[in-house]
Amino acid sequence: MKKVTTTDAVVWLLLIYQLPAKPAYFRVKIGRKLAALGAIPIKNAVHALPLRNETNSAFRGLKEDIAQGGGEALVCQAQFVDGLTDAEVRALFDADRDADYEELADEARVMLDSGEFSKTEVLRLNRRREEISKIDFFAAHGRQTADSVLAELERRLPKHSDVRRTSASPKLPLLELKNRVWVTRRDIHVDRIASAWLIRHFIDNTSVFKFVDGKNYKPAPGELRFDMSDAEFTHEGSDCTFETLLRHADLNSNPALCAIAEIVHDLDLEDGRFGRPETMGLGAMIAGICAKATSDEERLILGGEGLNQFYSYFCAK
Repeated sequence: MKKVTTTDAVVWLLLIYQLPAKPAYFRVKIGRKLAALGAIPIKNAVHALPLRNETNSAFRGLKEDIAQGGGEALVCQAQFVDGLTDAEVRALFDADRDADYEELADEARVMLDSGEFSKTEVLRLNRRREEISKIDFFAAHGRQTADSVLAELERRLPKHSDVRRTSASPKLPLLELKNRVWVTRRDIHVDRIASAWLIRHFIDNTSVFKFVDGKNYKPAPGELRFDMSDAEFTHEGSDCTFETLLRHADLNSNPALCAIAEIVHDLDLEDGRFGRPETMGLGAMIAGICAKATSDEERLILGGEGLNQFYSYFCAK
C-alpha cells in the first residue's frame, strides 16, 4: 500500500564561539541565553539551531553580545554530511524539550495529588508550556503528556475559572475518515505505530501515511493529522491518541481493541493506570522494532505485524 514520506534535509545554524576566561558570570550569562533559545551543544563551544528567520536573528544577536563581552563568535549555515545525522540532531532537541515538558508535567501532577491549586497557578503552568513550545522546534512527544496533565488540572478548576485552552477534537462522521492521507510526526513510536495500525485496519483501509516535522505543519486538502501538535486526533484529557481514535471511530465496543488501548496508554503516558500483564511484552517489541528499523515505513510494517498477533491473542482470549 502506498505510503508518503518527506525526506528533506535540515539546514542548521551553528554558533561557533570563544569566550574570555573572565569574568565568570559572562560565561554563565551566555549559557543561559543559549538555553533560553533552545540551542543544543554539538561540540564544545558549538551550538546548533534549525535555520529559521527567528533563529537566525537570535544567533546574530547573541554573536553581538559575545563580541561586546570580549569574545569571538561566528554564525554559519551547515548540513551534516558525516558523523551526526539530521535525525540524531533532532533527537537531541526533542530530548531537551521532553525534559522540559516532563518537569512541567511533574509539577502539575504534584498539584493534582495535593488537590490544592488555584487558577493563577494553572495559568502560570500554561504560560510555561507556551514558552517551551516556542523552542520546541520538532514537536517533541512530551508536549502531549504535559497537555494531558494540564487539561486535567483545568478540568478540576471551578467552571467559572475559564482557563481551559484545550478542547476535544470535533467528531467527524466515519465516512469523512475514509480515503485520507494521515499525517504524523517522524520517528514514530508506540502511540503513533499503534494508531497507524488502528487506522489502516479498522478506520481507513485505503490510508496513506505521511511523516513530517511536527511543528506548525499545515495540512493539505484530504489530510488528517494524528499524534502531533494541533492535530485532528491527538491526546485528549487523559487519553492517548490511540484511545482518542478508538472513541471517535466508535470502536470502543471491541474488547480486543480496548485491551490494546490500555497497553498503549500505559506505555505512552507511563502513568500505570491499567497495569495489564502484556504491557511489558508490547513495550519490548516496539523498542526492538525502533532499534532495528531504519525508516518510519519499516516501523509501520513491523509494528503492524506484531499488533496483528496481539489482536488475535486478545480475540481468542
